[in-house]
Amino acid sequence: MKLAEYCDTATSYIGDIEIGRRFPSMEMIEKIANILRIEPYHFFTNPKNNNENLDTENLFPRLPNSMKKQIKTQIKTQIDHSTNKIFNEINEILNKY
Repeated sequence: MKLAEYCDTATSYIGDIEIGRRFPSMEMIEKIANILRIEPYHFFTNPKNNNENLDTENLFPRLPNSMKKQIKTQIKTQIDHSTNKIFNEINEILNKY
């Protein structure tokens, strides 16, 4: 209940995340990680596997495939958005000269 309160969300939403019924947005993952004082990637790694050279399929071993797909889509969207922003900034700089 406290986590939901700290995240300013419903306890049912946190419960759905915990049992794998829903997947949080990247913003909510960051919010929860900040509250718990951990890095967000800790939610997706297998604590028993200390291998630093994981391939992408094994990056999120504890998540169902549907959630892995959602994560990949969110990451791709974020990268695309960031890339476009960088290109726009470069174009603005080049247009000044």
